[in-house]
Order: sequence, then structure tokens, then C-alpha cells
Amino acid sequence: MTQQAPPSVEEPREERPAWLERIAPSNVDWTTVVVIPLLAVLSALIIGAVIIVLTDGFGAVIPAYSALFRGAFAGWNSISETLLVATPLILAGLSVAVGFQAGLFNIGAEGQMTIGGLTAVIVGFSFEGLPWVVHLPLAVLAGFLGGALWGFIPGVLRAKTGAHEVITTIMLNFIAYRTLDYMLKLPFIQKEGRFDPVSEDVLASARFPRILDWLPVENASRLRLHLGFIVALVVAWLIYWLLYRSTIGFEFRAVGANPNAAKYGGIGVATVIIAVMALAGGLSGMAGANETLGVVGRGVPGFTAQIGFDAIALALLGRSHPGGVVLSAILFGALRAGGRAMQAQSDVGIDLIVVIQALIIVFIAAPELIKAVYRVKGGEKQAQVTRGWST
Repeated sequence: MTQQAPPSVEEPREERPAWLERIAPSNVDWTTVVVIPLLAVLSALIIGAVIIVLTDGFGAVIPAYSALFRGAFAGWNSISETLLVATPLILAGLSVAVGFQAGLFNIGAEGQMTIGGLTAVIVGFSFEGLPWVVHLPLAVLAGFLGGALWGFIPGVLRAKTGAHEVITTIMLNFIAYRTLDYMLKLPFIQKEGRFDPVSEDVLASARFPRILDWLPVENASRLRLHLGFIVALVVAWLIYWLLYRSTIGFEFRAVGANPNAAKYGGIGVATVIIAVMALAGGLSGMAGANETLGVVGRGVPGFTAQIGFDAIALALLGRSHPGGVVLSAILFGALRAGGRAMQAQSDVGIDLIVVIQALIIVFIAAPELIKAVYRVKGGEKQAQVTRGWST
């Protein structure tokens, strides 16, 4: 009598959403990671030149773009401003990128930055007498925890109730704005003698020290780049290690690639969702702390300057890879710093920079268009992103 084999259990399959594959590709190659973004930037600059020609004439293109480049890279002051602007963009961009890697769309970076910056300010002006080696890390940690709490809430709602993180994070942005307005008018936070919503100044022991004032150049003391930039680079490396060299990162990316298969493989999907959103919120909170402890020096309404929304564009341009986010942040920092110089030295308004940034994202979102226009070939043979896990 022949014994029948037990029925096989098929692994659950779920096709990865097309939008997620575009912003956090499971397969990447040189064309996807480098060539397409560079051509997207080039295309945006070309269209920007066309806009300048239509509004100001042919003669305005070269002076405008020359001023843009000089304002971004010509001299230590320009480089300092470019990297200063890039610093919070790196941290907030990493926040969105981590969510993308796990299949989550974190649009709440603005709110997480707001709460993180506020908690950092409270710790920053409280604990008088602490040395900066204790006070500054404590304030940054407070910013991380404040943002992590604001990311934890939509993470729990998504994991336990199925509430979509796009909706909950957007709503939490508005709650964070109004929470900041309310908190800044509380007696123990509001600056003494002020009636507008402004907090006490952060103590010197909790401020990010400047890192270029030692240079033997004129007006070196005015170079505003501070230690937060180094911190952002270290955090970017740590996120890279977490995503591509650790078991936790593997679980993050596994849930992003196929949550059903990840659950079948023994990964706690709900736990991963909560952890990812909390981590993403913490990174945005550090971006907020960077602003209040480094640039502004106090809590004021609108100190985030829409950086949390720019972070979405950075994650898209950087293909949700920490290295790509860093380079994209420096590019956006150069456009902003150079844009101010362009406006001051030419008749071209800084609004053109916003147009160029938007065009870059449009072209990144339509890679097939770039390939068709520039006749780019590639992408057929692709190495798995998980290559980093095995090496």
C-alpha cells in the first residue's frame, strides 16, 4: 500500500506594490542608484534654464547659475552654509527612508521634528551647571525620545488597528504644531518678559559647538556649521549598518518586501511596524533637536521650516538608501544656500529653486522617461539589495 505524501504548505505570496519598488527598490544597480538621479538633476537644471530664458532672457542663465554655484561651494562660508542646511535634511530624510524600507510611508516627520525640537529645548535650558559633554547628549537624546514617541503612536495604530500611517501621521503633524504653540506659552517654558510664543534660550552647555571656527580664514568665527553635521553623518552610517548588516534591519526590509512571507518566516510584523515608526520618529526628533540646539537656539513656532516635507523628496531621490539620502541632502542644501546667493546677485528669484527641486522629484518618479530621453540602457541585470546582508 503506497503512502501518500502530506499536502504541501505554500509560502504566502504578495506582490510588492509598484510605488514601494520605485522608492525603495529591492533590486538596484548602477543605473538605478547613480545614473538616473544624476540625469534627473541635469534635466531639472535644463528646464530651470528654459524658465529663466522665458522670464529674464538668455543673458540671465549663466549669471544666475554661476551665482548659484558660488553661493553653494565657492569658499568656506558657502560650503559651511550648504552643509548647515543639509544637516537636518539628512536626519529627516533618514527618517522617511527607514519607513520606506519597511513598506511604511512616514509623512509625519514635520510633527516628529516639532516635538523632538521642543523636548530638546526643555532639557536644553533646564539643568544649569552641567558640562556640555553631558548636557548636549542629554538634550539630543530628549529630542530623539520626543520624536520617537510621536512616531510610536501611528506605529501602534497601524499595527493594532490597521489605521494607515499616512492619515495618522498627517493628523499628528497638526496636533504637534498646536502643541508647540500651547507649550511655548507655559510659564516654565516661555522666555521671561516675552508675550509671544518663544521659549527660554538654550544654555551654552546644550548648544552644538561650531566646528570650522579654527580655520585660518577671514571671518572664521562666522562659519555656522556645527557638530550636528558630524552627528548626522554618524547616524547615517549607523542606519546603514542597521539596515544592511544586522538581523533587525533584515527583518525591517523583509516586512517591507513581503509582510505575509515575513510573518510566515516567524518575524513579528506588528512589532517591526511599531519599532520602525518609533525609530523614524526618533530620527526626525533629532533633526528637530539639531535646529533648536544648533541654529535657532530656542523654541519658536515654525522652526522646522518644512524640512519634514522636504525629507520625503530626499528619500525618493536617495532611493531610501542612507548614502543616497546624505548625497541628496547635500544637493538640496547646495540649492538652498546657492539660491539665496542667486537671488541676491541676479534678478532670478529663489522660487526657481523650489521648481528645480520639484522637477528633480518628478523625474525620479518617472525613470522610464529619463531612460527614453537620454537613451539609457541598464537595469536588466540587477544585484539584490540583500547582497549587503550576505557580505
